[in-house]
Amino acid sequence: MSKETGQLNIVGIGPGNLELIAPMARRAIEEAELVVGYEGYLALVAPLCNDKEVLGSGMTAEIKRATFAVEAALAGRKVALISSGDAGIYAMGSLAMELLEKQGWTRAHPTQVSIIPGITAANSCASLVGTPLGHDSCTISLSDLLTPLELILKRVEAAASADFAITFYNARSKRRQDQIVQARDILLKYQKATTPVAIVEHAYRDGQRIIISDLENFLQHDFGMNAAVIVGNSSSYQFEGLIVTPRGYTKKYDLDDGALQNGQKRGRALRTDLNQQQKEGEPV
Repeated sequence: MSKETGQLNIVGIGPGNLELIAPMARRAIEEAELVVGYEGYLALVAPLCNDKEVLGSGMTAEIKRATFAVEAALAGRKVALISSGDAGIYAMGSLAMELLEKQGWTRAHPTQVSIIPGITAANSCASLVGTPLGHDSCTISLSDLLTPLELILKRVEAAASADFAITFYNARSKRRQDQIVQARDILLKYQKATTPVAIVEHAYRDGQRIIISDLENFLQHDFGMNAAVIVGNSSSYQFEGLIVTPRGYTKKYDLDDGALQNGQKRGRALRTDLNQQQKEGEPV
């Protein structure tokens, strides 16, 4: 392995709108000698790649792209390996790290490696439809290309039973039509049919499309691989065409004046036994 001083920046470009690329990510692309990525994502950052060597390839060529980027950086070049969203979430970051390990890279090597964060799809899509992720939430990819379907559905069941708001990535494709149906059926075991659901396609890009629906009816709408599906939790509701998932302030405070609800204390855990105590005549 070369001992040349190189730089590998694994960069999340966010949803693809240049205004939403973090300054650190923008700088990493502008200062790179070589920019590597999926050709569709490279097109989104083309204005930042003037006079640079650019290597793009299609879907399913991730290993080839990441290997080229890693080897170029280890040979002493300054490389930006880009992904949409955040490079560490369903993206190129993990693969690049595995390849670095395979190549024998360590922190003592002159080649520096940085993972530069970006706005992931859950955040960008949620921002367009209110605050559906206002409380505990998780992301689940429904793609079975790298994860067995049995494990995916196990995770859906666990998240549904724990009342998480859920963002589904890769919810549906031309080949995969059943996974989102199976996920919806699991969710209906734990959530009301009226639980709000948002479908956001091409967030902050040309062709952006937003649908607000509910758990019972959202599958009636057409959407594909570029859509994220956000399902609220048991507290979520629709307000002015948006989805709100409360943080829980009304359980402890009066929103009119900020006063504590009866029996609650500032800086102390939320008490959930008060109603029962009042029924039994105990002091609160």
